[in-house]
Amino acid sequence: MKLAVLLAGAYLAGSVNFSILLFRVMGREDPRRRFSGNAGVTNVYRQAGMLWAAVVLLLDIGRALGVCWAALHMLAIEVVPWIGLAFIIGNRYPCFHQFRGGKGVAGYLGFTALLSPISAGASVLVWVVVYGIVRIPFIASFLMIAVLALGTISACGFRMEVVGGTAVIVLFIFNNHRQNVAAFFQGGGEAAKMPSPPGSSQENKSAE
Repeated sequence: MKLAVLLAGAYLAGSVNFSILLFRVMGREDPRRRFSGNAGVTNVYRQAGMLWAAVVLLLDIGRALGVCWAALHMLAIEVVPWIGLAFIIGNRYPCFHQFRGGKGVAGYLGFTALLSPISAGASVLVWVVVYGIVRIPFIASFLMIAVLALGTISACGFRMEVVGGTAVIVLFIFNNHRQNVAAFFQGGGEAAKMPSPPGSSQENKSAE
C-alpha cells in the first residue's frame, strides 16, 4: 500500500511544472511554444535568462529532495529508485499540463542529491566541464545522468531492483532527448547548441 501511494504521489509531484507556472505568473507565453518546446530549465534559460532558470532549477531540486526523503523514510531502500522513476515520468508527462513537460534531468539530480550527495556534486561538475568544452547541453546532461546513476546504485546497493530501476530511469531520460540527438546529427552539432539568453550581448550581436 505504501508503495502504491508513494508511486502515485511521486508522479503527481513531478506533474507540477514550475517553469510553466512561473511563466504564467510572469504573464509570459507558455515556455513550450518556443525553442525546443520543452518545459525545463534549459528552455527557461533560453527564454528568460539565468536568474529564472536558476529559480526553476532550485524549485525542481527541492521538490525532488522532498519526494526522495519520503521514499527513504517509508520504503526499503532497494525500491527507492522506482519512486524516482515515477517522479521523472510525472515531470515528462504531467497530468496537470497536457502531458507535455520537461525531460527529467533536474529532477533526477535533486532526487539523487539525497541518496548520494557526492555523486550529485560530481555530476554537476561533470556537466559544467563537458558543457564548457562542447557547448551542447544534452551531451553534458547524458554524462551527468551517468554519474547520477552510478551514485544511485552505489547508495542503494547492487541489487537487481536497484540496477533495474536505475537503468530504466537512464534509458527514459535518454529517450526524452531523442530529438536533440536527431538535431545534432542533422545539423552537424550547431542545431543542438544552446542559444544566448534574451538580452545578452551575443544575442544582440547576432540580431544586428
